[in-house]
Parts: sequence; C-alpha cells; structure tokens
Amino acid sequence: MNSSPDFPDTGPDTGPRPRPRRAAGSLTAVAVVAAVAAGGAYAAGLGPFEGESGPDPEAVAEARAFLADWAAGRLPDAAARTTGPDRAEQVLRNFTAGLDIERPKLTADEPEETGDGTVTVPFTARMPITGLGTWTYTSKLPLREQDDGAWKVDWKLSLVHPRLSDTRKFRLEREESEPVEATDRDGDTLSGTTHPSLGPVLARLAGGTDGGGPRGAVHLVDRATGKTERTEASFGGKPATKDDGPVRTTLDADWQSAAERALAQADGRNAALVALRIDDGEILAVANSPASGFNRAVSGTYAPGSTWKIVTSSALLLKGAVAPDDVVDCPQYLTVGKRFQNVETSEHPGATFRKDFTESCNTAFISLRGKLGEGELGDVAKTYFGVGQTWHVGVPSYDGSVPVPRDATEKAASMIGQGRVQANPLIMASVTATAVSGTFHQPSLVAGTEDTTTTTPIPPRVVTQLRELMRATVTEGTARGLSDLPGDIGAKTGTAEVSDDQDNNGWMVAHRGDVAVACVVEEGVTGGGSAGPVIHALLSAVPES
Repeated sequence: MNSSPDFPDTGPDTGPRPRPRRAAGSLTAVAVVAAVAAGGAYAAGLGPFEGESGPDPEAVAEARAFLADWAAGRLPDAAARTTGPDRAEQVLRNFTAGLDIERPKLTADEPEETGDGTVTVPFTARMPITGLGTWTYTSKLPLREQDDGAWKVDWKLSLVHPRLSDTRKFRLEREESEPVEATDRDGDTLSGTTHPSLGPVLARLAGGTDGGGPRGAVHLVDRATGKTERTEASFGGKPATKDDGPVRTTLDADWQSAAERALAQADGRNAALVALRIDDGEILAVANSPASGFNRAVSGTYAPGSTWKIVTSSALLLKGAVAPDDVVDCPQYLTVGKRFQNVETSEHPGATFRKDFTESCNTAFISLRGKLGEGELGDVAKTYFGVGQTWHVGVPSYDGSVPVPRDATEKAASMIGQGRVQANPLIMASVTATAVSGTFHQPSLVAGTEDTTTTTPIPPRVVTQLRELMRATVTEGTARGLSDLPGDIGAKTGTAEVSDDQDNNGWMVAHRGDVAVACVVEEGVTGGGSAGPVIHALLSAVPES
C-alpha cells in the first residue's frame, strides 16, 4: 500500500503557482460565472437573487467569486476574500496538493440568511483526484459583513469540508494495480507505451467492467494519532489478475493512433477527443492531452457551448416550435437579465433558423427560450439523448447534467450550452451520434457493460432536419474548415467561456459514415480555430467507415 502525503493545514507552499490574472474586459470584478457559446458570450452575475428580497446580493456574489477563484486555482485571490487570508491560502493549497485534486468543480446552491447577521451559501464540491475519480461532497460558506460594509467569507476549516477541523484531517491512500493488458476490437495489443494517451484509460480497466482501475481512498484521520476514523470516498473495484487475461476493448488501434496524432494540433493545450460508432455506441478512440493524468475525455465537466444547440434544436423541432426555414432574427445583442451577444457582435438580420444554426447565433436561440418549458431542455436531453442518466461505459465516467434553470438568465444561457449545463467529449460524441441516427446507444469501452438507460427514439422527421442543419454548417457555416474532406460530413462548432481570466474553450463535434467525434480544446479561443484542426487531422487520417 502506497500512501500519498497527508493533507496538512500548515506547511510549505507546495502547490502549483497560480496563473497571472488578465484583464477582465467588460466583465465586472464580481462576475463569477461567465460563459460564451460559439458565436457569443454570456456573463451571469447575481442570477436569481438580483432584484429579489432575501440575502444581500453582494454577499452571494462574494461567495460565488470565492468558489470561482478556488476552482480556477487562483488561491491568493480566493484567500483574499476571507477573514483569514494567510491561513486560507495555506489550507486551500495544501488541501488540493495533498489530495492530488485537479480542477475542482464548485457549484453554489441557494443562499440562506442565518439570522445572526451572516449569510450562508451551500455548495457542492466535485473534486477530481488524479488517476482515481471524483470525490463529491457538500459544504457551506459563511459570509459576514465587515465594518466597511464589504462582505467576506468567514474563514474556518469546516467550510473546506464539514469534517475538517483542528483535530481531524484527510489522507489519500493509493493501492497500486498491475498494469492491465488490453487489446483493441481486432485483438491487437494496446498499452500506454504504444498509445500514451490510453495510459489513464487502460488503468481504469484493471478491474474489468465492475468499475475497476487504480484503487484508493480518502480517509478522515485523527491528527494526533493518525488513526483512520472513517473513509470519505473510495475508488476502484476488484483488481484484475494476470489469470484474467487481456481485456478486450471496443477501441480501434488505427483510430486511436490517429486521435493521438490529431491532438498535436491543439498546440500543447489541454485537450480531449472521443470517437465512437453511431450504430452501437462502441468507442473507437479516447485521447487526452496531456496523455497522463486526468481523463478529460470521459470524466471532464465542461460547458459544451454551442455544440449543445444540437439538443436545443432537437427540443424546438420535436414540438414544432420552429422550422428550419422560419425567420428568427439574429441581432447583435439580447438582454435577459444580462446582455448576451454574438461573436464580435455579429448580426444576421432576417436570418432563418437554418442560418442561425449554421452561424451559431446566440441571440436567435435565446429569443426562442419561451417556446420551451422551464425543465424541457433537460427532459429532452435525458429522454432522447440519455444525458444525465447513469452510463456504464466500462470505466468511470461523468454522464452530464442539465439542471432546471433557476431564473430567466440561466434559462437563456442553457439554450446556448452555458449556465449549469455540463458535458464532455464522450457525451457530445454520443449526442451527435443520437442526433443523426435517431437512437441513443449507451457508449461502451468494453463488451458486456450493463445498460440501465431508457430513452425514446427521435422521430425521423427531426433526424432529417438535424442532419441537414449539421451538413449546412460544414458547407456554408462555422465548420467550413471540414468542407475539403471527402464524405458527407456534418458538424457543429462551439466556444465556451470559463472565467474572466481564461481564454474560451473551443469545441467541435462531427459525424461521417458510422462515426461521431467530439473534441474540446481548453483555452482554444474558438471552436473552429482550435478543435476544428484536430478533427480535420483525425478525419484526414482514417478512411470513411
């Protein structure tokens, strides 16, 4: 048994240095959730609390700013928002470094007034632990108004995790597994040596289809004695043995090699790509850059940006709320609590819905929000696309989330794949496959995985419309970069803003023949400019299937 360093609340600064903060442009200093979709930008500020009675909006904004800084690794900035900045920075840094946590996802919930002059903001923490999985828990941020009228997070250890205290801390323990032997769909040997990007993927296959992979746990321990009081989270299943033989995967060695080479087009940025078969959901390639570490392709949580307009369009077309040739104006700006805009404030007066889709017009899609019920977008995602249901892929995966919007601004954002909509390349490759075939197939990396999903086929009329819209995006829209490739390719680009000091994430999804692909490039600025070259390189390297 190998143990990682204990989580200390004191000690040297061993964590990664935070990135220098860039100018926030037009965003305000307290804007926390910012999002842009291909063709536009969304900035969420006070959300459901703006203009309502209840907790002071400035307190809520400060809580969300603290969570955003913590999640982005801006630990000095997060600590400066507390009543104990030196202590806070030290604890936050050692918590993430000591437990090998990377890129936490912290989501604020409804605030509460506690009656003693403080405001409490509950939050959900999703902590990806390198090479193991995600530790999810809930906690609360207490905020107190200062003498100068400003609000600060009232620092205490328990806000990081409710059980963290002066007498108890956390320890991460890992159990090493034998390197897994695996083959592709044709029986060819796969390994992290021949296909470096498969390292973290194959490691999770070590226990077969029961969740497998590297094993480990986060324990709560007594600071004085080191005795384990309880296990907070455990990862991995039954370890494989050499007698089990190689794990036969659905991967294709040629597709996998091409995918890994294609990620070189991401110019060293963090990126991920998934390719899968449309007719059965079998995964052909899973690639991550960097090759080691977090499996972004399957376990990442990202706003999908305008690639999500495939689902939004499906919801609108299913109920006949719009038709491709209907005129849906595309102005530069549209205000729904916040001002939404299109990329470079572009506009397309008198555009049809087809034009809005191919040019990825945010304002046009947001203008149609009243055509959908409050939770209808999430219902369509779950019912027709399987998003948000539990998937059994063969390795641990994040299966998406489309919460019911909390206010009009968040509903507008969800129409363009922002707000609290979350996905990853696996999900968006599956969404693409479902849209162009009409039938959801649970993605799988190994044969024989359990399938507990229940979905409804998309009517052929809507499938035809979606295929035509995606094809037009290649021939005349934002995915024109793929138009020189052979085959009847359809695609959709997307761009999603992460925070006020990071460049946008770039997205592209595409389909050709029986294969659907999805790629995200972190801080790629635009989908067409960053993810587009990756997918172009991939489809150029493999024959149409």
